[in-house]
Amino acid sequence: MNKPRFNAIFAAIMLTLSASAWPQTDAYKDPKLSFEQRAADLVSRMTLEEKVSQMQNAAPAIPRLGIPAYDWWNEGLHGVARAGQATVFPQAIGLAATFDTTLMHQVATTISDEARAKYNDFERRGMHARYEGLTFWSPNINIFRDPRWGRGQETYGEDPFLTSRMGVAFVRGMQGDDPKYRKLDATAKHYAVHSGPESERHRFDVHPSERDLYETYLPAFQALVQEGKVDAVMGAYNRVDGESASASPRLLQDILRKQWGFDGYTVSDCDAVEDIYKNHKIVQSAEQAAALALKSGMDLNCGTTYAALTQAVHDGLVSESDIDHALKPLMMARFRLGMFDPPQLVPWSRLPYAVNQSPQHDELARRAADESMVLLKNNGVLPLSPNLHRIAVIGPTADDVAPLLGNYHGTPKAPVTILQGIRDAAPNAQVIYVHGADLVEGIHGSGAASPAESYRQALDAAQKADVVIFAGGLTADLEGEEMKVHYPGFAGGDRTDLRLPATQEKLLESLQATGKPVVLVLTTGSALAIDWAKQHLPAILLAWYPGQRGGTAVADALFGRTDPAGRLPVTFYKADEKLPPFNDYRMEGRTYRYFKGETLYPFGYGLSYTRFAYSDLQLDRTKVAPGDHIKITLKVKNTGERAGDEVVQLYLKPLHAVHARVNEALRGFQRMPLQPGEEQTVSFDISPATDLKYYDDVHHAYAVDPGSYRVQIGASSADIRLAQDFVVGQ
Repeated sequence: MNKPRFNAIFAAIMLTLSASAWPQTDAYKDPKLSFEQRAADLVSRMTLEEKVSQMQNAAPAIPRLGIPAYDWWNEGLHGVARAGQATVFPQAIGLAATFDTTLMHQVATTISDEARAKYNDFERRGMHARYEGLTFWSPNINIFRDPRWGRGQETYGEDPFLTSRMGVAFVRGMQGDDPKYRKLDATAKHYAVHSGPESERHRFDVHPSERDLYETYLPAFQALVQEGKVDAVMGAYNRVDGESASASPRLLQDILRKQWGFDGYTVSDCDAVEDIYKNHKIVQSAEQAAALALKSGMDLNCGTTYAALTQAVHDGLVSESDIDHALKPLMMARFRLGMFDPPQLVPWSRLPYAVNQSPQHDELARRAADESMVLLKNNGVLPLSPNLHRIAVIGPTADDVAPLLGNYHGTPKAPVTILQGIRDAAPNAQVIYVHGADLVEGIHGSGAASPAESYRQALDAAQKADVVIFAGGLTADLEGEEMKVHYPGFAGGDRTDLRLPATQEKLLESLQATGKPVVLVLTTGSALAIDWAKQHLPAILLAWYPGQRGGTAVADALFGRTDPAGRLPVTFYKADEKLPPFNDYRMEGRTYRYFKGETLYPFGYGLSYTRFAYSDLQLDRTKVAPGDHIKITLKVKNTGERAGDEVVQLYLKPLHAVHARVNEALRGFQRMPLQPGEEQTVSFDISPATDLKYYDDVHHAYAVDPGSYRVQIGASSADIRLAQDFVVGQ
């Protein structure tokens, strides 16, 4: 053999040996490549069985590829939930009552700080179980169309615009603003047309009109997808027009991806894919259900039904390419969250565990609770004098942590009950506490005296007091998600009666009969028909489920340390109002947008300790084309003697529009603090194409009716202070 040829062969052998001894980095491990490239490469290396295992919420490790176990299931509705100690903010409905998107963004940013810090700690300890990850199944942006729905507390109320604005702020705070890595994944749920009854959710078939679908049930989801860039969307349990919401080509493909351009991943509600064959009976087997969901556009299964996909491939129901198509966005999400990259490359990896329950987070929880308080009535008894000698605090939610928390919550480090908040605010007063009444018939307070004895003690304490503060209402033990609850007025998590439980109403009436001033403090996640209290009591404060500093916030409002300036994100109906059937999803007769009767308290309502004057409404034009904009300005002045917040609300009302059906619709709001005598200019910008559109179910598209409309500016949907008409031309 000649020497040059030998040298060439030897060099080739050495190169081959060198390449095998020092292999190049696998593409999916290379941080320089795009997340899409890395995800595609990783999926290509998996077996069919491995792929299927990664498409269920509890995804096991794949050691040979360096993939750790991961559970996609985490909750963060109003604080990191079910993962140990975490700051607990007001329940979502209370956050909505703040009408403050800046605050909402701060709250969500704080939640995501704590979530990332927890994840960093879990990673260091090799923990990969449920509630230890970065993919959070919040927010719940379903429309709270009926006050009987127990999960309405998880939502931002009954209005699509308010829900959209609060939801977008929440998602942006959760997901962070890094140009490369996501801080967390937020999830818009439950898509779509989902709001009870809880007892029927696994088998119910909803048939909304096209207009209700596109004008009420879908707008918030569209806003979170297109504006918030939410990374995940969770399907609902129910059927929509015969299709499982978690296996609906129309919802998951035509609307979500094709119309809205969604490029994230979808996840089923837990065991919703199982419902497809077990409860909805659309198909006959797990394999068929899994195949239907997958081919309809459902990427991730919360549950185990997707384990049947392996057999479904063998049976020819789906192809392995279908599996790949669904799995790639899931793996891409994990890459985008930085799960496979060195911590030094991921900015959120530096968040220390010490941020959890920090003093700053606790203070934000207090501020959020302060802003959520809604003053429903005040004839002058509030704010309470700091010179009171004896205060009687009575009621089943006064000395209990549960009324602070709602559902889907973490463990607060030092929660402040309503009783403790009052004691802290009135250190020189004698504060006497009596449980007084059971929350509802059948639930007896722990450690409380017998109902008869507790009732007697309450009346005795009231007669000796300067003022009575009654803390009552509801807790998440009565209303919530698919619960085994059957008490008078409550069933399965939902409500069958909007009135205050009879046990509490009876005691309230007796306390009022003592002649002492009675202040009612309500904890609740939904509207209460408190007709008697409105008529007979001097003051009513609505606290919702106010979070870990709820007791402090209640006392802040009662004693005037803050101006309670929350506003109702839902309509309060009268006790004798006959509502449409709970399982009727038509919007006619529901919410302030369609209800024709007289309310107990209207949407957007809330009082203040000061007064505000509205003036000088200006529209920069009174005739506008559908695609143009109108700039609206006005002045708001605090004419009282105390500092306070006003929530300025803009509603649009159709006057002579052919297709318009809403009474009026919220299309702008601003919460603004004003000192005594201070005046500020408020500006809004509206466009008919966005703010006056209706869904044309003939042409299957949004449209705008030419005609006359009215700009209404006020302090609630029923308290309009300024108005001016304008015309939309062709």
